Amino acid sequence: MDSERLTHADEAGEARMVDVGGKAVTARRALAQARVRMAPATFVLVRDGRTAKGDALAVARLAGIQGAKRTADLIPLCHPLGLDHVDVRCELEAPDAVRIIAETRVTARTGVEMEALTAAAVAALTLYDMVKGVDRTASIEGLHLLEKDGGKSGSWRRPGVGESAS
Repeated sequence: MDSERLTHADEAGEARMVDVGGKAVTARRALAQARVRMAPATFVLVRDGRTAKGDALAVARLAGIQGAKRTADLIPLCHPLGLDHVDVRCELEAPDAVRIIAETRVTARTGVEMEALTAAAVAALTLYDMVKGVDRTASIEGLHLLEKDGGKSGSWRRPGVGESAS
C-alpha cells in the first residue's frame, strides 16, 4: 500500500474531502479498463452494429465520456475537475468480449483515476444495457486502473501491464 492511512478519513475515522489546496498543479493522466463478456452470437451483433438499440459501441463510448465528466456527482468525496481530455475505446476480443479502455487527462491539484474508472464502468454498463435484451448471460468484469501519471506520487503501472497500455 502507498500509505498507512486512508486519505478520505480523518483521525476519528470520519469521512472527509481531502484538502488539495496546498498541492501543486501538475499534468495528470489515468488509464482504466473494464471488459464486457457476452455470448458469441451477441458479440457478432455488437461487432456489426446490429443490436436492436443501434450502434452499441458508439453509445458506450459516449456514455463513458459523459460518465467521466460527471464523476464528482457520483462519488461523494471526489473533487470536481475540468477535464482536459477523455478518450474511451472499445476493443473487440473475438469471440465473446469487448475490452473498454478509458483515458483521462487534467492539469490540476488532484488525480483523474476515479474519472478513468468511472468512464470505463459507465461504458461497460451501457454496453451491457445495449445487449441485455438478447443476452442475459452478459457480464462485466475486470474493472481496474491500468496506470496513472503525475502528481507527488509520480507514475504507477499495474503489474503485468506493458510500458503503456494506451
